[in-house]
Amino acid sequence: MRFTTVFALLLSALAMTACDRQPAVAPSQAPPVVVTVPGPPGPAGPVGPQGTMGAPAEKGATGATGMTGSEGAKGEQGGTIVVVPAQR
Repeated sequence: MRFTTVFALLLSALAMTACDRQPAVAPSQAPPVVVTVPGPPGPAGPVGPQGTMGAPAEKGATGATGMTGSEGAKGEQGGTIVVVPAQR
């Protein structure tokens, strides 16, 4: 039983390494793209006209009042508080 398992493992390893793989081929590089560079910029154009003043904003409506929260839990009756003086 042991030899069968070892033999099967060796046979499968041999079968995996015996596969015919294609060699890795680097893709060919595309030729460089020629970019035409524009010449120096010309003089600046004239200044445009002044824009018009915008309309004033309108005030929005007031929001509705929120709901009242629930009542909190009732507190417990207080007991006697004992203050122990610090030791020197």
